[in-house]
Amino acid sequence: MRSLELTFDETTDAAIRRDWDTVAAAGLPSLASHASASNRPHISIAVGPELAAGDELAAALRALPLTLRFAGFVIFGPRRGSFVLARAVVVSRDLLELHAAAHATQPGVLEVTLPDRWTPHVTLARRLTAAQLAIAFDGLPAASDGQMVGARLWDNATRELTTLV
Repeated sequence: MRSLELTFDETTDAAIRRDWDTVAAAGLPSLASHASASNRPHISIAVGPELAAGDELAAALRALPLTLRFAGFVIFGPRRGSFVLARAVVVSRDLLELHAAAHATQPGVLEVTLPDRWTPHVTLARRLTAAQLAIAFDGLPAASDGQMVGARLWDNATRELTTLV
């Protein structure tokens, strides 16, 4: 599976990594423990088996950089008895336009990432129990605005990361 991801400026990236560290310091599963060089805070805007870079996608990504606004938290799940905790992202017109333009260039994306079905977010922790959610919320600060400045294509099968912007 492949994913098309928006990445952040240094300040926003560092703030999300502090969130990861806060969750980990509470003894909870956090993305801070994922040591891969490809592990970086991001917003996935498309997921599918056939995603590919190209001139049309590059044109869609020219909308970057974009301002990022957070809107509290979102919880996904339960799935197999556990939850995902993420920072919710305000859906601005500019972000929706970039998302739709990128999707127009990509075949076979997963339904949950399609325009009108997508929930933009930045994942903080996976595999949390219901009891752990309350602990995680307790230590996380309010988020400030940030900047989405880059894009990359991740291929989970080959573990290949391609920087697009």
